[in-house]
Amino acid sequence: MKLLSTALSHISAARDRAALTRDSYTRVDFNLGFEVTHYDLDLTYRVEPNMLQGEAILHIRALEDFDKLTLDLGGAMVARRITAKHAPRVAKFRLSAGKLRLTFADTIVENQEFELHIRYGGSPRPLRTPWGEIGWEETDSGSLVASQPNGAPSWFPCDDTPSEKATYDIRITADDPFVVISNGKLVSRRSAGGSMTRWHYRVKHPMATYLATVQIGEYSEIDLGRDVRAWAPARLKQVVLEEFAQQQEMLDFYSSLFGHYPFPDYQVVITDDELEIPLEAQGLSIFGSNHVKGDHLFERLIAHELSHQWFGNSVGLSEWKDIWLNEGFACYCEWLWFEHAHGRPVHESARSHYQVLARKKQDILLGDPGTRDMFDDRVYKRGALTVHALRRLVGDEVFFRTVRDYLTASQHSVVTPEDLISRVKKEATDPSAVDALLDEWLNHTALPKFPV
Repeated sequence: MKLLSTALSHISAARDRAALTRDSYTRVDFNLGFEVTHYDLDLTYRVEPNMLQGEAILHIRALEDFDKLTLDLGGAMVARRITAKHAPRVAKFRLSAGKLRLTFADTIVENQEFELHIRYGGSPRPLRTPWGEIGWEETDSGSLVASQPNGAPSWFPCDDTPSEKATYDIRITADDPFVVISNGKLVSRRSAGGSMTRWHYRVKHPMATYLATVQIGEYSEIDLGRDVRAWAPARLKQVVLEEFAQQQEMLDFYSSLFGHYPFPDYQVVITDDELEIPLEAQGLSIFGSNHVKGDHLFERLIAHELSHQWFGNSVGLSEWKDIWLNEGFACYCEWLWFEHAHGRPVHESARSHYQVLARKKQDILLGDPGTRDMFDDRVYKRGALTVHALRRLVGDEVFFRTVRDYLTASQHSVVTPEDLISRVKKEATDPSAVDALLDEWLNHTALPKFPV
């Protein structure tokens, strides 16, 4: 059963999307008229030929009457058979341009709950997007999934938009000796015969599709603390223990600031491959072997990815244009960690990054950076400076109490910046000053004065 707040957020988001037909950032048409409340994926992956096949059962609730619907499915995936349960039969379906288009034999009415059983498969590969190739990727020793912002359709049929969260059961049968790591809690692991093992993970907290992941490789488990464990090639164990020695302390520190860690545990996957940047998913993060050299060079990224479990994963975005909420707070958490662990004041980190930004081109509109610039480092750092400016304006007590209350109230749901701003203004001595500050940082390209 979905949390009421999350269900209401879905309905509101769906109604807002109905006024549009396409996500202006991903350039993908919206799937309107329904919400997916649960994904039940039962898949088999053969590592060497890179073949994925199985069945996805989507639990759906109609938000209006319809006799047609669309889902997102792309890459090399092919839908082979689709049936409906507790609904009119599927009269026909076709897959084209990344959309799975279904027509039912009769009308499905508003509030009707039903299931779609979709048998599909293929040789999974990343999707080509404005940000490069993202989604399911074959590696030298298995596979990984990194789907932000719209790569989830590379491996399962879904409603791929950040405002739509659902719970999951993810079952993957894979060749031995490969280990399968996914979101949520491991429910079972058992032999499937034929030198294969079946892994079953369950995600009880609603999750956006882009945060769903599967990591397959020859991994060994490494204990990092009470709530944290790592998966890495056995040869990297000692260097992983060194690089991630403070991971539990980081989790405890962020919990003290922002409230209890929002998921059952936290996993770190270190692939044998080199990755350009670490990758986030719900309840875990993925690093490349190039990020673990024993020199702590990437400590800030270890802190950054963990903080996304609060900012972005538990509390998600309604729209990609507000990505500064995710990345600005995550960068700010880097500065908070370095103050806590190494004594470098946050204000000093902020000033240093401000000076770098001041030398760069001033053409980023933080409140709506657009497709080309949504992952630009200037969005990340200017977002963090916006957070710092807000903190300096209202003071530490109001800032940390308000952010913590915002995260608690919005847990496992989706937000807009107004959800945070309205809370800050209620606590601020001068609400109009909050509006003026945020207008300057979010709605104008010129870099405001450094916060004092």
